[in-house]
Amino acid sequence: MKTVTVGPNDAGQRLDKFLTKSFPNLPQSMMYKSIRKKDIKRNGRRCAISERLQEGDVLTLYLKDEFFQTEPEQFDFLKAPDRLNILYEDANILILDKQPGLLVHPDKTYHFDSLIARVQHYLYSRGEYRPEGENSFAPALVNRIDRNTGGLVMAAKNAEALRILDAKVRAREVKKWYLCVVCGTLEQKEDTLQAYLFKNEKQNRAFISARPQKGAKTIRTRYRVL
Repeated sequence: MKTVTVGPNDAGQRLDKFLTKSFPNLPQSMMYKSIRKKDIKRNGRRCAISERLQEGDVLTLYLKDEFFQTEPEQFDFLKAPDRLNILYEDANILILDKQPGLLVHPDKTYHFDSLIARVQHYLYSRGEYRPEGENSFAPALVNRIDRNTGGLVMAAKNAEALRILDAKVRAREVKKWYLCVVCGTLEQKEDTLQAYLFKNEKQNRAFISARPQKGAKTIRTRYRVL
């Protein structure tokens, strides 16, 4: 049996999403079955998969310990430096100047050093992030830019800030502006270009076409020559 108290960074999540993040050893089929059989309760009562959790809720899981067992905590983000170029910071967010050459998230080649790892290391070293005290949340980046691109990246320190900023990005309230160097001479000093972007999953490469392609997304770039 295990008892979990929902914290502020877990509030607002669906029950099934929270359980999946918090207990990776618990198969989804077992989770759904346990909810139906009332082996997982919320505040001592039967609960539904789609319920939204609130801060202070107590979840009781009448399950075998094997589903809760985890390896000793080893925080990979501590292997990354905590050096950041911070342009703005408050209790909820960071605005960072990412330099070209740094990944925003780790990949198969660079396992440890990335912008998000540096953010988590920075907050951990200042006592603002304690992963052992979180059930499912970790500080996260709100937007991403390519490895070889430099520019501003927003990071959320808590779940509420992440939800608010994600909503603003989806509502297109956050605008992106790029400075770039091009080869050749542009015919127009100011124009809007339209093309079609599609990704070859097997090659892990993206391609741009002047004509519509199956599965491609329409892209538009508005530019102005400085």
